[in-house]
Amino acid sequence: QVQLVESGGGSVQGGGSLRVSCAASGRTVSSYVMGWFRQAPGKEREFVTGISGSGSRTYYADSVKGRFTISRDNAKNTAHLQMNSLKPEDTAVYYCAADCTTRYDGGSYYLRNCAYWGQGTQVTVSS
Repeated sequence: QVQLVESGGGSVQGGGSLRVSCAASGRTVSSYVMGWFRQAPGKEREFVTGISGSGSRTYYADSVKGRFTISRDNAKNTAHLQMNSLKPEDTAVYYCAADCTTRYDGGSYYLRNCAYWGQGTQVTVSS
């Protein structure tokens, strides 16, 4: 079993930056596709970004391309999400996920069917 714990969420003004992290325990996640999802109040959980096991491939939702950067450190069993130029519409609970499958649809890749999930961390962006 894999346990995922997110950290680093908080509140920031629009245009600001935040970095959220995900620490995995229980087993190494270096072979797993990992990603971040988010859920805003009253909305369904949505894919934000993903990264291959080696870190050589990354995937982004159109809404965050050019603003968010995903990375991972397999030696430390961690993943990170750097969020820049934040907008109020980025406000959501952000969830780390591991052991996901990638899908290609409509010209973009996204993640689905993740086996492991963290509890989430709140990110609030004020206007």
